[in-house]
Amino acid sequence: MSNLKINHGAVWVSVILLTGLGFLWYGALFGEKWMALVGLDPVAVEADPPGAGVWITNIVATVIPMYVLAWLFTKLNVDSALKGAKIGLIIAFSFVFLSKMTSDMFAQNPYELSWIVGGFDMAALTIAGIILGAWTKEK
Repeated sequence: MSNLKINHGAVWVSVILLTGLGFLWYGALFGEKWMALVGLDPVAVEADPPGAGVWITNIVATVIPMYVLAWLFTKLNVDSALKGAKIGLIIAFSFVFLSKMTSDMFAQNPYELSWIVGGFDMAALTIAGIILGAWTKEK
């Protein structure tokens, strides 16, 4: 039986790092390409930026999966960065990336879009897995 419990500090550090990764991923790394693929005009977005609702939703949509991942890690007794990285990547690839890829194919979205969005999810859950796996807390 697992002696691990959720480390709230690790969860919130993950949330902060993944938010920063999102800014980097959809900004400097792939921002222009992503905007073109989803049909956003950078000038129009800058003139009328998204409101607070999108940022609140973004935080909630990061906090909840991090707590679920942390809870899952306690059940699976994930107690190292390597185990966490492996499980984070497996979850992201099998449940998120492949689903996104299939949806994009049926919607006839550009293949590259799936790699940008899915790549973020795989990187994010792998990083979160490293943090949550390495920074464990005993009962």
